[in-house]
Amino acid sequence: MPQLNPSPWFMILIFSWLVFLIAIPPKVLSHLFPNEPASQSTENPKTNPWNWPWT
Repeated sequence: MPQLNPSPWFMILIFSWLVFLIAIPPKVLSHLFPNEPASQSTENPKTNPWNWPWT
């Protein structure tokens, strides 16, 4: 059974982990968000009580 021979599969495992650990993280970390989050104001908005028409 050829799948029991570990030599080609071990190299595939090593190369795939090298790709995951070396090539992909810089691409993911270089992603820029199109809109930067805006800081929220510290003042609370003035809210009015709701006037229910049936009460």
